[in-house]
Amino acid sequence: MNFRAQRYRETDVNITPLIDVVFLLLIFFMVSTTFEHESEITVALPEASAEQLQTREDLILVHIDANEQVYIGAEPLAGAGVAAISAALREQAGETGAMPVVIRADAAVSHQAVIEVMDAARQSGLVNIAFATSIQAEK
Repeated sequence: MNFRAQRYRETDVNITPLIDVVFLLLIFFMVSTTFEHESEITVALPEASAEQLQTREDLILVHIDANEQVYIGAEPLAGAGVAAISAALREQAGETGAMPVVIRADAAVSHQAVIEVMDAARQSGLVNIAFATSIQAEK
């Protein structure tokens, strides 16, 4: 009889193929996942009103109503040209000169009126311009 002690080999699990499979699954799901892209967003521009809507002190709110009358805050401007708008924006900005400008234009306003306000803001040194809109919920 052979009573020699048997040598046991340590068994180890090779996880390299498992890592490869998990990595390939990760790549597969990353490539095949579709992200929702909205190519069109239905936007209805809000109507401007004479009431004061400015709730923050660190921005300039410019309204353009359906008759293309320009308001800065709740004050209507006497002149409608770029120079008058620029002077009013400089006065509103004061010494800071870096205040953001939010333009709220009525849906019936022509692009020219909005471009004039943007040009006046640029001439006044105000480059941080945003447009206030309301987004309609999808049905």
